[in-house]
Amino acid sequence: MELPVIGSDKHKHLVVSDEIFGRAFSQDLVHQVVVAYRNAGRAGTKAQKTRAEVNGTTKKSKKQKGGGARHGALTAPIFVGGGVTFAAKPRSFAQKVNRKMYRAAMAAILSELHRQGRLKVVESFEVEAPKTKDLVAKLAHLKVERPLIVTEDGSEALYLSARNIPYVEVRDVQGMDPVSLVGARSVVMTSEAVKKIEEWLA
Repeated sequence: MELPVIGSDKHKHLVVSDEIFGRAFSQDLVHQVVVAYRNAGRAGTKAQKTRAEVNGTTKKSKKQKGGGARHGALTAPIFVGGGVTFAAKPRSFAQKVNRKMYRAAMAAILSELHRQGRLKVVESFEVEAPKTKDLVAKLAHLKVERPLIVTEDGSEALYLSARNIPYVEVRDVQGMDPVSLVGARSVVMTSEAVKKIEEWLA
């Protein structure tokens, strides 16, 4: 299949693989990979104390009868300062996703972006100096909203130009991930970035 290249000859198209940019969309696979990617970023360090771990005496707080409700140690969960009934403990939220599944999900996302017209390929995407207004003008010319800009090796000037613009992200091919692709309203890629993605997902 072919992808039209913006900013070059009107008739120029980039030949790409159908396996990567023409793959059928699998919602279950994409959902699993996105959830696994987000969970991998969770710290999992939350910790609470049970009634056995709370610092305090376990001596019976008052006599069994004659004092109203019957209570034991003040470390019980019903008391302020007592332990937690089902205390959270540090754990890992990581989910196993093999390489084949991850690459298939990335290809499915890219293919769906292309089908929806949210993927735009440009010959190159650079700014001469780190100026926000220059990047805003380029994005206005492309008529894209909240874009994810993917270049082969994102330059520092491009990163600095985009950091003050809300909802605009700049990534190189290695930094591209399924969450950023799914969350972007449009994706702008350079032709060289498309070639690198094909080599990566092949």
